[in-house]
Amino acid sequence: AALTGLVFIVVTLSADLRRREGGPTRDGTSIFSSPTVVHFCAAFFNSVVFAAPWRVPAFAGILIGLAGLFGAAFAVQTGFRARKLENYSADTSDWMWFIVLPFVAYLTLCLAGFALATHPSGASYAIGGATILLIFIGIHNAWDVVTYLATRSDAE
Repeated sequence: AALTGLVFIVVTLSADLRRREGGPTRDGTSIFSSPTVVHFCAAFFNSVVFAAPWRVPAFAGILIGLAGLFGAAFAVQTGFRARKLENYSADTSDWMWFIVLPFVAYLTLCLAGFALATHPSGASYAIGGATILLIFIGIHNAWDVVTYLATRSDAE
C-alpha cells in the first residue's frame, strides 16, 4: 500500500513538473503505473473471495477464474499499449515484469479458479502462488516506476 501511495505521489509531482515546464502531461507512465494498482487490487480481491464463507466453493472459483480472465486480457492490452509508445521503448525487464509475469499469474488464476470445484487442493495452491506472484510483481513494478520517474526529469 505504501509503494502504491508513493507511485501516486511521484506520478502527480512529475506530471505537475512537466505541466509547469510546458511538456506533455499525459504520457506512457500510466501504461506502467496503472497495472501496479490492478495487481494489488487483484490480490486483495482473491483474499476477500477466499475469506467469504462459501457454501459451494465452486462459486468462489468462478469469481477467481473470471478475475483471472480479466487480468490476462488486461496484461495483453498493456503489452499492446507498450508497443505503441513513441517516447519510450520497453526493454526485456519491462516486458517480463509488466506483461509476461502478470499474464502468467492471471492465466494461472483463471485456470485454477475454474478448476477449484474439481481439484480443490491443487487449485488452491495455484491460486495462492499466483496471488503471491501478483504481490511481488506489484512491489517490483511500483519501485521500478517510482525510481524511473524520480531519476528522469524527462520521463515520458
